[in-house]
Amino acid sequence: MPRFCANLSMLFTELPLLERFAAARAAGFEGVEILFPYDDPVPLMQEQLDRTGLTLVLINCPPPNYAGGPRGFAAIPGLEERFRSDFRRAARYVAALGARHLHVMAGTTEGPEARATFVRNLAWAARAAPRLQLTIEPINQADMPGYFLSDFALAVDILQEVGAPNLRLQFDAYHAHRITGDVLATWEEVRPLVAHVQVAGHPGRHEPEGGEIDYPAFFACLDADGYGGWVSGEYRPRADTEAGLAWLRGPSGPGSPTAA
Repeated sequence: MPRFCANLSMLFTELPLLERFAAARAAGFEGVEILFPYDDPVPLMQEQLDRTGLTLVLINCPPPNYAGGPRGFAAIPGLEERFRSDFRRAARYVAALGARHLHVMAGTTEGPEARATFVRNLAWAARAAPRLQLTIEPINQADMPGYFLSDFALAVDILQEVGAPNLRLQFDAYHAHRITGDVLATWEEVRPLVAHVQVAGHPGRHEPEGGEIDYPAFFACLDADGYGGWVSGEYRPRADTEAGLAWLRGPSGPGSPTAA
């Protein structure tokens, strides 16, 4: 049975960030993600993690001034030193906060040299932080135009070429649906490479229920495959976050006490 975490960059945003930890715990989540934790003091975030007993599951490795800026530099030729500087900073946050995963963002670029740059940077990062679980994530072009890694086959090829045990796939079912149109088939193709899962509904990137993605079937597939990692709710609530949690803890929800 997977463990469920809340993406605090998207959920409970009716509260200040430091108050979202307690709200997530009260709602039944065991862990949290924070996409870009770089603007808040580490001691205050660590205090909330300690107080609530939540696990910090994942942060992103972006440029420090991400807001409105590039979506990472890992695949952009000529910016290798910028990437390494960002990575070292992110790794310090991971160490200080005990995060389980670090998502390495590729950036907006294209072409063979971008691919070669991405491979080299990922190989360097995996060697530089051998105890850190790194992830890469295919992101659909409609949501993030020009993002380099927008194809699962490319992601698999890159993971195999780098060949690092601490570099794996971040599987976002919302992006998988928008990229391939078949979440379950895509999951079965890449399952051995997956270290982390994220969910959101489509259309709208709202709660993972209803809509075009069959989430009961997907959660059943995770159970059948023995996936024991984290599943993050990374979505935009239709209204109040708390009011939209039936997908998690309702009678048939994957996080309900009676869920198989």
